[in-house]
Amino acid sequence: MSANKQPNIILITTDQQRYDTLPPYAPPFMRTPHMNHLMRDGITFDRAYTCSPICVAARASIITGKFPWKHRILGNQETSKAIRREGTLPSCLRECGYQTAAIGKMHFGPERTRHGFDEMILPADYYIEMDKNGFPQKPMQHGLGQNELYPGMATVPESMTLTNWTANQCVSYIRDRRDPNVPFFLWCSFSKPHPPLDPPEPYYSMYRNCPIPEPVISDWSENDVPAPMKRHRECWSDDLVPPEVIREARAAYYGLITQIDYNIGRVFGALQDFNMFNETLFIFTSDHGEFLGDHHTGCKQFFHEPSARIPFILRLPKSWDKRRYGERVEHLATHADILPTFLAAAGGKAPADCDGENLIDLLDGKIKNPRKYIDGTLGNILGDNPNVAYLGITDGEFKYMWYPEGGTEQLFDLKNDPKELKNLASSKKHSTIKKRLRDEIIRRQKERGGLFLKNGDLDSHPVKNDTEKERRSNPWPGYHTEHFHVDVRH
Repeated sequence: MSANKQPNIILITTDQQRYDTLPPYAPPFMRTPHMNHLMRDGITFDRAYTCSPICVAARASIITGKFPWKHRILGNQETSKAIRREGTLPSCLRECGYQTAAIGKMHFGPERTRHGFDEMILPADYYIEMDKNGFPQKPMQHGLGQNELYPGMATVPESMTLTNWTANQCVSYIRDRRDPNVPFFLWCSFSKPHPPLDPPEPYYSMYRNCPIPEPVISDWSENDVPAPMKRHRECWSDDLVPPEVIREARAAYYGLITQIDYNIGRVFGALQDFNMFNETLFIFTSDHGEFLGDHHTGCKQFFHEPSARIPFILRLPKSWDKRRYGERVEHLATHADILPTFLAAAGGKAPADCDGENLIDLLDGKIKNPRKYIDGTLGNILGDNPNVAYLGITDGEFKYMWYPEGGTEQLFDLKNDPKELKNLASSKKHSTIKKRLRDEIIRRQKERGGLFLKNGDLDSHPVKNDTEKERRSNPWPGYHTEHFHVDVRH
């Protein structure tokens, strides 16, 4: 495939959107016409995973083209301590002649860190605008926080929500603020469906009477939960949320996704008005998923399918030679692939230390040895006390996870057990597969300095001596604070 000229490039991301909210895995009643159109007009990477299912680590991989072990951000940490202005996705595209803009949630740190973008408009600007305009209604004054698995309704009408505002800013950029003489790169980043699960009408009521899928409850999540996951879910008491509340939470979650989808249609419309839609290159993805009550868990962080598997769609300009579209491929894709793919389309070259694969070359069969595995983790390797909650790896057919706390293992057959109901780690029949995946983790850890190895094997340590009572009295941070809306401008 080749391009006649540099295409405009748009990266659309959502925050915390599960892979099974799009066809063929989504409930049939889901309304996502614009995401669905990208699938019909693009290539869907059916086995796409985040290497670290948490916001900042995933976004760091997007702008660097590196895996978390290389950019050294494995959790929600300040990005400026590990990532500079040079060598990032926007700075590399600027070298190719692009104007670059980031609109919406970036989660860089400190907050106004640009990492090479020419222009950046953040949710903080939305809250400042809401405050300055003196609206009697304030966003998110319902008390629901950033990690709570409870549904609510937006405290402002749809036209005043952050989702609508993000689309407004993208439309304004396309119509009024870009330089028409150069190609542009726009990162359109929606903050939802990340909790609080608070859609406005009509999205709040859209799915309440639909047959909402029940949460996936596995045998291991009842009786053999890895210690870090047990602590995680008990800190927010997600395992105590009643089934009827989970159902309403899922309906609200679906509503937030449809609200995003309809607003994406406005961005498409702005491109169409300038005759740019057909020749724009898109990638649509999310930073990670959301458990939504699966395995008695909420939020993300772990390497299970609801949390780590993500939607990932590449849509190529229509004028490209031998253009492919309307396909699903099972090649393992991840966030680090975005940078080399966009740079290839722009006529540039990815930095030598980039971990990602150019997906355009992959589709053309030009990559002789495409990746066989994606590995994932969560934790902190900076400072004096490095730690990780788990080390995970998948080849797209099987998935293996090692939890250093307690030295526990999980192995799942993703082809025959896509909901990860049965842990096969103790299965003799699958011992060879487990060894292969485990050995691959060990090999990779040796290359990375052997931080979580001992005597050449995966290291373990005793389970922390905290009680359920103690865990339930210490929730993860994330309660709603109205001071945030004032302080962010500083």
